[in-house]
Amino acid sequence: MGHLTHDEFFSKLTNLFEYRKNQDHGTINLVQKRRTLSYSTPSQSMDTDPLTDLNPATPLPVLIRATNAKGKDKRTEKVKLSTIVEPADLETFYGRYADVCKKGMGALKPRDRTKRKKQSRKKKTGPAAAGGPGVGAGGTSMMAIP
Repeated sequence: MGHLTHDEFFSKLTNLFEYRKNQDHGTINLVQKRRTLSYSTPSQSMDTDPLTDLNPATPLPVLIRATNAKGKDKRTEKVKLSTIVEPADLETFYGRYADVCKKGMGALKPRDRTKRKKQSRKKKTGPAAAGGPGVGAGGTSMMAIP
């Protein structure tokens, strides 16, 4: 699969968020990383600077990926999007990327954490939470030494 243009990437990412909005559950993975493998850089010997990959001579492009996180069992439903952003285009790309992500994430449902809250309340209502004998403010037991 080839890389999409920025406009294609944003339109398909918006569609991916919209599709997810209509589902009960699901995940969207967003990944970004430097593209160094096929990008030519001037070769330097390892003797002069052992960390040449941390300080490149020229800014490197960024690879942006988005998937709907479908596993092997649903491989036909998996959506993979990717685009390459050149260093000169980063600021404008990230501005638009942030807008698309904010709109898409606003439609996502928060996790239902009521079970976790109920379990923590049950733990707190035990004898330690009631201020039983020998329990300090920090929840540690204290003993009187004769």
